[in-house]
Amino acid sequence: MRLANKLAVITAAASGMGRAGVELFAREGAQVVAVDVNQEALGVLVNDMSAKGFSIKTVVADLSTIEGAKNSINQAAELMGGIDILWAHAGTPGPEGVENLDLQGYQKSIALNVDSAVISAGEVIKHMRQRGGGSLVFTASISGIVGSRFSPTYSAAKFAVVGLAKSLAQTFAPDNVRVNVVCPGLTDTPMAIQFTSRKGDKAEAEANEKALLSAVPLGRLCQPQEVAHAALWLASDDSSFVTGVELPIDGGFTCR
Repeated sequence: MRLANKLAVITAAASGMGRAGVELFAREGAQVVAVDVNQEALGVLVNDMSAKGFSIKTVVADLSTIEGAKNSINQAAELMGGIDILWAHAGTPGPEGVENLDLQGYQKSIALNVDSAVISAGEVIKHMRQRGGGSLVFTASISGIVGSRFSPTYSAAKFAVVGLAKSLAQTFAPDNVRVNVVCPGLTDTPMAIQFTSRKGDKAEAEANEKALLSAVPLGRLCQPQEVAHAALWLASDDSSFVTGVELPIDGGFTCR
């Protein structure tokens, strides 16, 4: 098992890619704390994991707030007695464009996408130092590698996450803490429609999805478990000499 005896925290863990990560990390031997704002969905996750023979712990937190981002890390460390791995997966598409910008929505998206990453990293490093090192994995997006015409503010946020990771990879290297980023393409999750149509318009979403997939050499959506497997590799000792990397999981979209 690739994560035997490791203490792992996954944020935005109650659905989609984060949920896939909880199951995969537990299957690979880690103790897992799942963090999410949705208490009901966390309860469903706990029951589902129990039915599969796994026991996980949970923390309910709103990571768009400073207190939520800080406390979630320290509560998770208290529950497990430390942290070796953090997959900081929380994020949101945010507003569509910059004209007539919804400032409140924009500020909340920056808080969740960027501020929570900065705060979580600042809190988790002390716990990883106590364990002699660790692996910090952020979720960005292909929109953090190439600009998105659908979502310029999301691109701005995810470019910031990629830059943060590259900087922290250097800052935290003396502590034996590696810092990397997974960058999914459009992924088959409930959130996908928020990227392809902010209004939730099915016809618009289908048209935009078709346009996006036409630029994907493998010609399909990413699946949540494919992102989870990439995060697992970066979290595990299999990638022990990998740090400061933004890893696209995009079917070839960014290779053009």
